[in-house]
Amino acid sequence: MQTLAASLRPLSLALAVAAGVFGAGSAFAADAASANPSMQAPVKADVVAANIDASINPGDDFFAYANGAWLKAHPIPAAEANYGIGRVVQDELYAKLRKISEDAAAQKDAAPGSDAQKIGDFWSTAMDEAKAEQVGLTPLKAELARIDAIKSATDALDVAFGLQPLFVDVFFSPDISQDEKASDVMAIHLYQGGLGLPERDYYFNTEAGVAKARKEYVAHMGRMLKLLDAGAKDADPRAARMMAFETELAKVSRKLEDLRDPDRNYNKMAPDEVTKKYTPSIVWSARLKDWNLAPTYVIVGQPEFFAGLQALLKKTPVPVLRDYLKYHLVSTYASSLDKAIDDENFSFYGKVLRGQKEQRPRWKRALDAENRSMGMILGRIFVGEYFPAKTKDRYNTIVEAIRTAYGERIDKLDWMSAATKTKAHEKLAAVTKKVGYPDKWKDYSALVVGRNSYAENLMNAARWRWADGVGKFGKPVDRAEWGMTPQTYNAYYNPSNNEIVLPAAQFTIPGFKDGDIDDAIVYGYAAASTVGHEITHGFDDEGRKFDAKGNLTDWWTPEDGKKFEQRADVMVKQFDAYEPLKGLHINGKASLGENIADYGGILIGLDAFKKTEQYKRGEKIAGFTPIQRFFLGYALSWIFEEREEALRQGLLSDVHAPAKWRVNGPLANIGEFHEAFGVKPGQPMYRAEAERVRIW
Repeated sequence: MQTLAASLRPLSLALAVAAGVFGAGSAFAADAASANPSMQAPVKADVVAANIDASINPGDDFFAYANGAWLKAHPIPAAEANYGIGRVVQDELYAKLRKISEDAAAQKDAAPGSDAQKIGDFWSTAMDEAKAEQVGLTPLKAELARIDAIKSATDALDVAFGLQPLFVDVFFSPDISQDEKASDVMAIHLYQGGLGLPERDYYFNTEAGVAKARKEYVAHMGRMLKLLDAGAKDADPRAARMMAFETELAKVSRKLEDLRDPDRNYNKMAPDEVTKKYTPSIVWSARLKDWNLAPTYVIVGQPEFFAGLQALLKKTPVPVLRDYLKYHLVSTYASSLDKAIDDENFSFYGKVLRGQKEQRPRWKRALDAENRSMGMILGRIFVGEYFPAKTKDRYNTIVEAIRTAYGERIDKLDWMSAATKTKAHEKLAAVTKKVGYPDKWKDYSALVVGRNSYAENLMNAARWRWADGVGKFGKPVDRAEWGMTPQTYNAYYNPSNNEIVLPAAQFTIPGFKDGDIDDAIVYGYAAASTVGHEITHGFDDEGRKFDAKGNLTDWWTPEDGKKFEQRADVMVKQFDAYEPLKGLHINGKASLGENIADYGGILIGLDAFKKTEQYKRGEKIAGFTPIQRFFLGYALSWIFEEREEALRQGLLSDVHAPAKWRVNGPLANIGEFHEAFGVKPGQPMYRAEAERVRIW
């Protein structure tokens, strides 16, 4: 069933060294060279110095100073909405995963049901454009027939509940995951959902780019209806009515920032109580039974949404419900269907919303789908070939260095009471680390993959994932399970497990072997921006509400809780003031958890780095002191640029601030940064001590 991602981190970068844009001639390196003529000799290209734009003062814009040369040398490719280090890492991964897939597809004697058979058949059908064109909508024929047969709102609900196992997000979003207040129990969660635009504010924000996207969305739905209904002449007014339906659904949806409140999102009640109080037309006990689920309770995230859904279903004409369900089904599987539908889907979701100039290569999109469908099969092969035990040991050690540094920082807090500190230490000590890859691999034996069609394989994979989720209900929580594959350039913190999950790919710096990177860079790039970031999520405005065992409970004294909120509010106001696009500010409340995690990660990453031999020696590399390299290493992790359309989408729908402000925002609050780069009052990066965030 659908899973809420915890602390996802959209990154992207690549290496400037290969581009030859070595920038050891930064302001600081130049000053050092003047004082020491021996430093004026050519310096070998360096992992961070190569990226520097010496024309920018670090006190004016540290992100642009640290990464500017790289960004100038690497414009966003036409097929991408963004580009950066993560994209370069991903391209390296793509090459490896493509070879694995092509080798599997070439096997003539792969045993039925084997990993090689599943990978090979999935890859072959995904890459077979001619077959996709030939079969067209045939794989969806049965579902489309059910939609066409709808004659009432009850029929529409029957179809919607049948589409959820295909991960078609209609009307609402279900999920089976840990009960927030009883983390040893798997519970059924019911959340708001069903929108075709990225987030509810897309339906209401008046900024010009958002208004244009709304208009284009209606036109896109109209064109899709014409493709589905043989050039239907009434497609445009039908699309307008669909938009009106979704707009009403958006009105009863909570705002992005409000969805981050775990207390408000926890409303435990019996299924029949949900029916009686909010949705008389949905008999939840019967509906859940159809999914082979018989819970004594469910957790409703947004009760007012379901009340609104009930009223909307009651008044919406049946033809609108049919069109809505048909559009969302086909949109979900568009990339696996014929070219006309795939192109139309891309024209809106790729070009309009993301700013892509052209479609990404089919083989990359196929690998993305393969990762979603059977990622752990690929992961097991990937780590065996590309992630040695020595690298895993290094990052296990770093996690413990970060844990120790965090504990010491907690002890030094002057605003937190002894009672809360004791609980904080208990939680910190209990944080489980998962580094590199799982100890136990997921079983895909029940997944059926063949060569009938790409769409059929995607539908089979969706049904398998659904059955896998349903199968967890009523069983002990598997705390060893991973929610990301090892080949994912990302990481997360799961509050219900009190764990940090750090996939192997996340530690990659493209073009360099791990053993060749000095500790200053590793502690900035990985220890601060990833390990420290994820651990801090356990103590951000949301994570702090969960205890050492992963249960939603208040373990803070009332006074300490109030002090935390007051200090966090300083960060909310800081980020609210940033305006990346004219008329669109960062949402300081929605992004607060990520901003706190960035800030805390830097602080504890720096504390841990100060215990290393490199820091103690104080020797410069490429003209930079160890502490300067630490901050440059942190900025390296956020080399990222995006098109205006993608930036707009992120500002409205993502709980992460844009990359530039994930560097400049937290660093402006850190005194060691000001000192390391000589940041002075009056410069944009400068924040007076009295104005700085002081949480950790």
